[in-house]
Amino acid sequence: MKSILVTCVPEENRVAMVEDGVLEAIEMERSSHSHLVGNIYKGQVQNVLPGMQAAFVDIGTEKNAFLYIGDGLPQDVVKALPKVQHIHIGQRLPVQIIKDAIGTKGPRATTHISLPGRNVVLMPTAAYIGMSRRIDDEAERSRLHEIASRICPQGMGLIIRTVAAGQSEETLKADVDYLVKLWESIMARFKLKGKGTNLLFRDADLIIRMVRDSLTDEVDEVLIDDREVWQRVVDLVQFLSPHLAQRVKLYEGKEPLFRKYGIEDELEKLGARQVELKSGGFLVIDKTEALTVIDVNTGKYVGKSNLADTVYQTNLEAAAEILRQIRLRDIGGIIIVDFIDMEKEAQKEHLLNYMRENVRHDRTKTNIVDITSLGLVEITRKKSRQNLDSIIYSECPVCHGRGRVESPETVSIRIAAAIRRMERSSHAREGYEIEVHETVAEELRANQLMMDLAAEFGTDIKVTVKPGMHPENYSILQQS
Repeated sequence: MKSILVTCVPEENRVAMVEDGVLEAIEMERSSHSHLVGNIYKGQVQNVLPGMQAAFVDIGTEKNAFLYIGDGLPQDVVKALPKVQHIHIGQRLPVQIIKDAIGTKGPRATTHISLPGRNVVLMPTAAYIGMSRRIDDEAERSRLHEIASRICPQGMGLIIRTVAAGQSEETLKADVDYLVKLWESIMARFKLKGKGTNLLFRDADLIIRMVRDSLTDEVDEVLIDDREVWQRVVDLVQFLSPHLAQRVKLYEGKEPLFRKYGIEDELEKLGARQVELKSGGFLVIDKTEALTVIDVNTGKYVGKSNLADTVYQTNLEAAAEILRQIRLRDIGGIIIVDFIDMEKEAQKEHLLNYMRENVRHDRTKTNIVDITSLGLVEITRKKSRQNLDSIIYSECPVCHGRGRVESPETVSIRIAAAIRRMERSSHAREGYEIEVHETVAEELRANQLMMDLAAEFGTDIKVTVKPGMHPENYSILQQS
């Protein structure tokens, strides 16, 4: 059974996809910082980097958007612009955001615009027809391709979405006609004269995207805990897919919706570095600036027959959980998985095929590349919106994102070195007072380092715990 759970408060909306009681995907959107992905702006070029075939475009946000121009501009966009040979500083362009600002990097933009509808995606600047890979039936693919060829506007492109399977030509054409009018209105606003940058089109919010992208015939129910949002969704579904309207239900239970279905507990686990497997094995997930590394361990699992089978079964279980964690945490970019070494080539090939088959359930484009001789599986996954990790968490003010701080012993040795430097400059006849974190104070008292220093220099050293002090910091007051 597939369910979509929606919980709403003024500060944020959250949508969870649950299949047979297991959380498969989670999305969150906060009113304080909404996503930019999908928005279309009238941007102004601020800087051009010929060596990188790129430009930085002011779209009116804190950071300029990065625009790759190596492939040139689409013809429809060129026609709408003043006649120039190259993109230049000060030029105004219609650009669409394809990746949110992440870390120190600004948003990523493109001039290849796409407008998603319920059944199709219109590409006003690219003349080709694409098809969802989830539509498996060849006869249906052929039928939809023929329809798309007839209804596709000249010079534009279409992508047929999964939900379009079984839909009539009239339904698909109505979608296309609406999107063409939307594009015409966007370009009309773009051509209006005016200084500065303008938001030409804002992509739908999380609730509308849920209805547009996720509510299909495969979904058995949608539970929403807010009456106003529920009514809004019902009205939209009755317009788009009337036969699904009865599946949208208002949740009025006393227990919070996410708490009742165990989603809150799952969300707490998503921040953990270690993920337990049912067999007793576990995963360790580490993120770096360039990639994400996932390590597979057998843990308590000892198997039932021999080592080779134990390793193989652990890797298979881990593969399923890894794909689930990637979806839940919305991990993007390069992902390296260190599976436990397998000796049989047939087992390695089966593991890869298993992952490639199951990755099809991921709505985000994901590619299982290959497995190396060291047992490392390479995965690439499209990264566009801010993931849960970047929304929920901020950098630790204590370790500054390192995940560790200097040990009390290391800080103690640094304090001793500082006192020796101070003694070389001038002798503290009245002694020293040292303010430290409580863990460092315990270390100093346990190893008698300060007592040895006091005896070495013939002076007194007093250790004081300062509440709230950073574990790596200290202060030394010289009594003269």
